[in-house]
Amino acid sequence: MTLTWQPHAAKLGSALAAARPQRVGVVSSIVGLGLEVRGLNSAIGDLITIGEHGEVDAEVIATTREGIRCMPLGRMTGIRVGAPARSDGAPDFVPTGTGLFGRVIDGLGRPIDGKGPLVVASRVSLDHDSPSAMARSRIVTPLQLGVRVLDTLTTVGKGQRMGLFAGSGVGKSSLLSMIARGTDAEVSVIALVGERGREVREFLEDDLGPEGLARSIVVVSTSDEPAMMRLRAAFVATRIAESFRDQGADVMLMMDSLTRVAMAQREIGLSVGEPPATRGYPPSTFSLLARLLERAGTDETGSITGVYTVLVDGDDHNEPIADAARSILDGHVVLDRKLAVLGHFPSVDALASISRVASRVNSPHQNEIAGVLRKVLAARRNAQDLLDVGAYRTGTNPLVDAAVAHEGAINAFLQQRMNDQTPAAFAWDQLATLTRQLGGL
Repeated sequence: MTLTWQPHAAKLGSALAAARPQRVGVVSSIVGLGLEVRGLNSAIGDLITIGEHGEVDAEVIATTREGIRCMPLGRMTGIRVGAPARSDGAPDFVPTGTGLFGRVIDGLGRPIDGKGPLVVASRVSLDHDSPSAMARSRIVTPLQLGVRVLDTLTTVGKGQRMGLFAGSGVGKSSLLSMIARGTDAEVSVIALVGERGREVREFLEDDLGPEGLARSIVVVSTSDEPAMMRLRAAFVATRIAESFRDQGADVMLMMDSLTRVAMAQREIGLSVGEPPATRGYPPSTFSLLARLLERAGTDETGSITGVYTVLVDGDDHNEPIADAARSILDGHVVLDRKLAVLGHFPSVDALASISRVASRVNSPHQNEIAGVLRKVLAARRNAQDLLDVGAYRTGTNPLVDAAVAHEGAINAFLQQRMNDQTPAAFAWDQLATLTRQLGGL
């Protein structure tokens, strides 16, 4: 009897749900970047539609006794007080699967590349927990990035989270494109958050190129889009990367930039009445950074190696967002404007950059030869003032002598053309040859 009535009960439940009257709220106020809705019993994170025909999507970010506060995911032009608001109560889903390779989508998972609808195997809920601390695999394997200075002096491991810290116009996006083309990760997910609209096609067509795009999934939210769309783009890209990690893949997640994600959260937090704290950032900004960055890393099955650019304010590497990100990440690469001005590309300050897992993923021999070059670079920097005024006397310091005598070879190793992808094994061979020239072995 039970087996006979279960299908009918399921059908009856579906019919009742379909026939249930839809609850419709109304917009009660529109102030600044957000709006308030009364009459809906929605929860934080729910999506609602505003307008007679659902012209604007919005996300619930706060609830009060009087109603819910929402941030729009599009322009609010034409929306007025009294406009209807509807919520279907369904969870928010994100497309995933190999059908996304080579595609460009927005913060809602919709294609924006003009290549037609997405062909995806499945959709997953946007919300996802970070891996348990005890379930994370240890980082023991290096990941090739294709950039000599990074693969040798700041080696990245599979599942590591690395930050690229620099001011504007120093070459962060160009370095990201080199990593996207040169990495040996199985999947690359790239999030362009708060970018100039002009730069998106330039990055895709010139920097990334057809080869890099073919093995990448790109999520874009430009600087003119609402703060909620910019914030969602970061979480959508992270969720797509998580879905591949759950299948056992080693994923490269690149985000440009983490600072603009923080700025989007600042707009959202201030609009709902959060008190401004350090440099105007509300407390929720710093908790959001930790929540976002902790979702990357290793798991029991696969890994997400995160590379996040951090746009330091006024080249101040101790400003709040840079300082908070550095405390969470597993290493940082510093791009120096002085090197960029001199045409030294990538403009990586090797002495100021560090990978917290390099000593574990590299062999003892690799750690030794990388240490030799670091010592030579440090000695040259300490004696730079004497060299500039001609007061240094040859023979005073063997390391400085080696740095001056082999300056061309050192710069040739540290510099690299954008279209030059060097395998990690070949980069280590080049470094070994260089250290022998320096007399380090």
